[in-house]
Amino acid sequence: MPAISKKALSMPSSPIRKLVSYADEAKAKGKHVFHLNIGQPDIKTPSQVINRMTNLEREVIEYSHSAGYPSYRSKLATYYQGIGLDVQNDNIMITTGGSEALLFLMQVCLDEGDEVIIPEPFYANYNGFAASSGVSVKPITASIEQNFSLPPIEDFEKVITSKTKAIVICNPANPTGYVYTKEELDVLRELVLKYDLFLFADEVYREFCYEGTPTSVLSLKGLEDNVVMIDSVSKRYSMCGARIGAIVTRNNEVLSNALKFGQARLSPPTLGQIAAEAALDTPQSYFDEVIVEYKARRDYVVKRLNAMEGVVCPIPEGAFYAIASLPIDNAEKFCQWLLEEFSLNNSTVMFAPAAGFYSSKELGLKEIRIAYVLNLSDLEKAMDCLEEGLKVYNKN
Repeated sequence: MPAISKKALSMPSSPIRKLVSYADEAKAKGKHVFHLNIGQPDIKTPSQVINRMTNLEREVIEYSHSAGYPSYRSKLATYYQGIGLDVQNDNIMITTGGSEALLFLMQVCLDEGDEVIIPEPFYANYNGFAASSGVSVKPITASIEQNFSLPPIEDFEKVITSKTKAIVICNPANPTGYVYTKEELDVLRELVLKYDLFLFADEVYREFCYEGTPTSVLSLKGLEDNVVMIDSVSKRYSMCGARIGAIVTRNNEVLSNALKFGQARLSPPTLGQIAAEAALDTPQSYFDEVIVEYKARRDYVVKRLNAMEGVVCPIPEGAFYAIASLPIDNAEKFCQWLLEEFSLNNSTVMFAPAAGFYSSKELGLKEIRIAYVLNLSDLEKAMDCLEEGLKVYNKN
């Protein structure tokens, strides 16, 4: 048999989906599984989107421009201007989800063997994007004791070498829910300028901030050639399946070279762009209601978690995730056990083991990521499963 590539073998498995087979087996046995492992909201997609797709009048589903439909880019630029960002339509390239945006950026801005610095824990697929691009991740560890705030800038400087080309942040953060302060971003700004690095910022959870408004990297002065923002409609409008993201930057060289990769994949999804353009007509009242709902879910989950013996969970300030440290020997083993051997009222719960959100192999082994994307009734039952599961697991 021909050999599989080293790149494929080095590609990490998703901690979010790696236990899916055990969940499938649990369901086959008649158990109900509460999915808190994945950021798939149960919030309804805006009616503007559903109506537009229901009444789609097209005879041909054609390719779009490789950078995305001009009408969508123009409307998206207006959205950014509405939140105080100086963005024009020629600063935007539409991608197949935020994932493709970051994958393109890794290939445009870094060569094989180059290094990217990422505060950990971070969205697990960053590891995959780096591996598929031949890029090395240099993690800087944020601690649960400090609510996963930005690590000291000295920690960044310790790992910067001639191969360091970029820093990646997520704000608000997946998986921690932390929101970087303006002061923290200003410190990063100085570091980026000092070493002439790229700063990639994943801002797909911008609308989900519970205390104040997050600062976009696009508002940082003097970084016009260094900053690239990654965006997506997936979580903002609860339309993950649309697979529409964007690269947003004032660096024309980055965009023109990213477009080469965009042309190689022909175009972003036509139907997804139509849906995304319609989503931009969503009224603010939709987000106001969603924020109230997510905040209630957050408050309930964090309160329940911290009331459980030995469990520690910082309060997330944004997104809809939380990291919790559990009084167990190994989170992946525990999460698999919940699916294979445990049930409460014929139900169990699925989490994502947090070790997969770290690049440092020894970290996160007793932590889980919780996506509070289900309604309060289901979250109550899921927390009951976790609380009872911890008692049974540790007793046995």
